Order: sequence, then C-alpha cells, then structure tokens
Amino acid sequence: MEPGITAALPSIALAGVLSWASGFRLYAALFIAGVLDRFHVVALPSDLALLSHTPVLVVTGALLVVEFLVDKVPAVDSMWDSVQTFVRVPLGALLAWGVFAQAGPETQAIAAILGGAVAAGTHVAKAGTRALVNTSPEPFSNWGLSFSEDGVLLLGMWLALKHPLVFVLLLALFVVLLLWLIPKLWRGVQALRRGFARLLSRGATPPSP
Repeated sequence: MEPGITAALPSIALAGVLSWASGFRLYAALFIAGVLDRFHVVALPSDLALLSHTPVLVVTGALLVVEFLVDKVPAVDSMWDSVQTFVRVPLGALLAWGVFAQAGPETQAIAAILGGAVAAGTHVAKAGTRALVNTSPEPFSNWGLSFSEDGVLLLGMWLALKHPLVFVLLLALFVVLLLWLIPKLWRGVQALRRGFARLLSRGATPPSP
C-alpha cells in the first residue's frame, strides 16, 4: 500500500464509519465519538472536536436515548426514520467533510459527496428493511433487528478506530451489497404500499345493494 494512502487510512476509516453510522444510528455515533475525544481515547479532527463539548454531549446523549427507545417500537420507528431522512444524510456528508477539514477543498468535496451517499444508502436500507419487518404483528423481529443494529454500530466503530484497513475493506463490501439490496427493498416496499392502498380502497368502497 502507498505511504500516502496508509497515512490517510485512519481518516478514511473515521469519515467512513461516521457516514455509515449516520444512516441508522446517527446520535449514538455522535455521542460515542464525542465521549472518546473527551477522554482522549481518540483525537477527533479540529472541526469535529466540538462533539466533545459538554452541551453537545448532553444533546446527542439525550437524542441517543430517544432514538434507542423509539427504534424499538414497531411502526413508530418507521415514522422516526422518515423524519430523520432530512437529518441523517446531510450530517453524514457534513461529518465526512469535517474529518478532512485540513485537506484541500477538492478532497473535502469528494469526502462530503461520498459521505452523503453512504449515509443515504445506509438510511434507505435500514428504513426499507424496517418497513418490511413491521408488517409482522409480533414485535420480536423488530426488537431483534434493532438490537442487532446497536451491536453492529459498536463493532463498526471499534474496527474503524482499531483496525481501519479492515473496516474500510468491509465498508467497500457493504457498499457493493447495498447496490444489490436497495432495488430489492424498494420493490418490496412499493409492493407493500400497493397492497395497503388496495385494502384501503376496498374498505372505502360502499357495499353494493
């Protein structure tokens, strides 16, 4: 591996994990990154150091708790995901941009574009999967998926910080998987919506005399 790439690998992994996590566990990622910087476990780039400031930690910590609880409630989590579309994707791009704040503007622009794309892909995959899982009347599949996402977040952040090369390679595989998965999820969600629309139209049709 080229020396320049090796030197940039920790930054690439940090930008990747923050963008990736933004798509499904944004506030947990922000809080964990801020706490790690606060206790000098990780040194965040200067433009992201504000994540370790007390007021920011209070806000991200509170939102972490809200998201953790809301995410365990079937159907409510899908409404939460819909609202968070307008937060997760822009912040995924902004976080990647902040990681490379000391680089040139071209590098920052590329980082922001890729960061936003990764956050958007992860968000769509998460929201689409939940929409399909929520068709089940029992809550256990939703709970299991939600707790699995919590565990995947912690594992991903640990890999990005301790083994950046492994994380970057896994992230590349994840992006390939997303390109295959998202069209299938989209078709599934669209079929689900058409089914609900047919049920609603039947319910609204008055009975024939």
